[in-house]
Amino acid sequence: MEVLTKLAKPVFRKSNNEVLFNALRKEVNSVLAQSSNSIHYYSKIKAILFPLLYFTAWFVALLYGKQPGILFIMYAFMGFMLVVNYLTLIHEAVHGTIFKYSKLNKYYLYLFDLMGANSFIFKIRHVRLHHNYPNVMGWDSDFEQSPLARVFPNGSYHKWHRYQHIYLPFLYPLYLLNWLLIRDFKDYFNKNKLVWKVVSIPFVEYIKLFFFKIFFLSYIIVIPKYFIGISWMTILFAFLIMMFVASIISLIVLLPPHAGMYNAFPLPAINGEMPSDWLLHQLSCTNDVLEDNWFIRFFMGSFNYHIAHHLFPNIHHVYYPAITRVIETFANAHQLPYRKIKLWQALYAHFQLLKNNAYHENIFEESM
Repeated sequence: MEVLTKLAKPVFRKSNNEVLFNALRKEVNSVLAQSSNSIHYYSKIKAILFPLLYFTAWFVALLYGKQPGILFIMYAFMGFMLVVNYLTLIHEAVHGTIFKYSKLNKYYLYLFDLMGANSFIFKIRHVRLHHNYPNVMGWDSDFEQSPLARVFPNGSYHKWHRYQHIYLPFLYPLYLLNWLLIRDFKDYFNKNKLVWKVVSIPFVEYIKLFFFKIFFLSYIIVIPKYFIGISWMTILFAFLIMMFVASIISLIVLLPPHAGMYNAFPLPAINGEMPSDWLLHQLSCTNDVLEDNWFIRFFMGSFNYHIAHHLFPNIHHVYYPAITRVIETFANAHQLPYRKIKLWQALYAHFQLLKNNAYHENIFEESM
């Protein structure tokens, strides 16, 4: 299975669907042209409001943190707001959709560094790898996780994967903790990681990595510990609460669009040729989520409209509800696959995927 991760760069097939996609793009652009400009003002409001709520919770924790209940509630709220800021702001800034000028989006990404993640490596993972090659083993960095998980049906198999559908749900609350304190460093210092396929990391980014990680841990753990005058155990427990809340919400949002039994995980040929064209690949590997309300659209970045995001990543999420209606109608008219399922079904489909991939058939076993 190691050979599969070293396949050539994926190349999508050419097809008549390119003409179809151009027609779809025209319809979407027409909808955008008719949209009210006031819709996009929501993004500007969020760009101020959501970071302010995150750091206000931290300030309240400093003032009233001697009461453990308030401390834990504020850190739980910070965990929630960390995800909100990621979904509605960081994710948009990395695609350049918040501000008109690219430099403003670039500078705004440092908000992610202030919240513990590394924006430079995130942009490589998300834009260069995940969006170009969703669900492609050896290229989609969003699925380049711990060896404890076997998400790809053709991924490397170990005996412990037999129980992954049992133990992984108990490890998922550590997802953000792993991302902030382990995975970012692995991407920088392990040249076998996927990011090194598409970029060489400049030395200045190593300096930023350590500077912002130290800054984050300082204001989240060290400063509150001494300013409030509480024990290490108390502040570390508050930090874990923050990470647990952020991890659980993150995975509820991130798993349903790509990581279930309904999603395809196509393999490229030895020469890198993919079994389908780009449009069919995006539609077969991605699904929408049926649940939709103001809370999801305002605080969760319209994650439920994920197909629109993959087809048109440079459009802000406030427009996804409108353009998704166009995509669904267009797909039905041209017999293109379009799939939307309930949130609980998508999460259960992820559990089914883990369970199915817990077993491995060696097709050479009988003949060797």
